Amino acid sequence: MGETLPRVPEGARHRSVTLGRPVQTLRVKMVLLGSSTVGKSSLALRFSKDQFKSTSPTVGCAYLTQEVHLSDVTLRFEIWDTAGEEKYHSVTPLYYRGAHAALLVYDISKRQTFIRAQLWLQELEKQYTPGSTVIWLVGNKGDLVQDRQVLAQEGQTLANEKGLGFTETSAMSGDQVSELLQAVAHRVHKCIGEQRGGLSEWQETPLVDLHQRDTFNPFTSCCKVGP
Repeated sequence: MGETLPRVPEGARHRSVTLGRPVQTLRVKMVLLGSSTVGKSSLALRFSKDQFKSTSPTVGCAYLTQEVHLSDVTLRFEIWDTAGEEKYHSVTPLYYRGAHAALLVYDISKRQTFIRAQLWLQELEKQYTPGSTVIWLVGNKGDLVQDRQVLAQEGQTLANEKGLGFTETSAMSGDQVSELLQAVAHRVHKCIGEQRGGLSEWQETPLVDLHQRDTFNPFTSCCKVGP
């Protein structure tokens, strides 16, 4: 899943042992889209903590992070795991707008989820400018190969036709999950990170000590009332 660098107080920069100079940390918003039960939450957990556990359907959206260290930059992925249930469909665009990467996830043992992933792609194509978002087709649940309903070649063919990346994974076993994140990281850095204003630098938000009475007064307001 890439080398995770230790956090330093400044937050925005890390020290490279090999180069002996600061390594820039850039923010990458990545959204996971797909039907309910295809394993989006399990993939997100693998990305973030390299763990697997059974999860309940996501309500609205869940948020996790992970850092991927490339040769000359660190990408801090902000991973948005969206709900797959139809009743949440109308609010999902609120989460994937502005995403630098989008994973279209389907279950290789359920053809309907593959069809649904193509509908998500149509939705994405209405929202993003070509070149501004790296889109990856992900056939998950590779551990259910004996129940396969979608051939790997079908996924690869669709990806080739639409100019997408393609990977089959198993969130349960972890197979190809770290490789997927590394591949997405390289593609994002190459296609978006080198564009002018493509990726912003991540800055750690300082904590505010509300107990310091000399700097925080609950009885004052920044808003003026009256003339």
